Amino acid sequence: MDRGTVNANPLTAAALMIIVKTLLAALPEFAARADGGLPDFGNAPRIFIANHTSHVDTLTLWACLPAYLRAQTRPVAALDYWGATRLRRHIALRGLRAVLIDRSGHTPKTHVLKPAQDALRAGSSLILFPEGTRGSNDRLGPFKAGLYHLAQQMPNVSIIPVYLSNTRRSLPKGGWLPVPLICTARFGKPFTLKPGEDKERFLARARDTVTALGSRD
Repeated sequence: MDRGTVNANPLTAAALMIIVKTLLAALPEFAARADGGLPDFGNAPRIFIANHTSHVDTLTLWACLPAYLRAQTRPVAALDYWGATRLRRHIALRGLRAVLIDRSGHTPKTHVLKPAQDALRAGSSLILFPEGTRGSNDRLGPFKAGLYHLAQQMPNVSIIPVYLSNTRRSLPKGGWLPVPLICTARFGKPFTLKPGEDKERFLARARDTVTALGSRD
């Protein structure tokens, strides 16, 4: 399976957008705006980082992006889940153009993030959930080191914090069918890795930035 460059299927992407907007509304909010009232998404490429409590998180954040940015943004997703069935693979690869990451341990640790690094170098933006797995409540868990390593590889990349609201209520961990609810994605101010900033401080700062966006609920 090609986990790198894939071609989107426009019909699949359009169908996903209709389903997401119908069930979840997927409304964006912008805490930081640039001149002219437009949202400030920083410089390309970008990494959107968000809290993770539901399987609809990726779809909600993706659907909240402006169309021009959605077309160049690829979610980072787990190969073991999104590659497990033909339907999931089709949604991930043909609908979302996801970058699939192998968490099985079969891929050397030094190569696990290579598909995401390659996507950034090619000019794509990414959607990343730094907790690494879904939480069971609204409190963010510790951020994994992957975000730091990506920021190290491309120190000029803009990192956009996002807080997703109501996705856990729509489809909690262990659930199968989403409950129709209005889900929102609140986008914060872009930031980057500071010169000399170590892994622990950077990950704590990134986590605090996402948490602060959620504290407004």
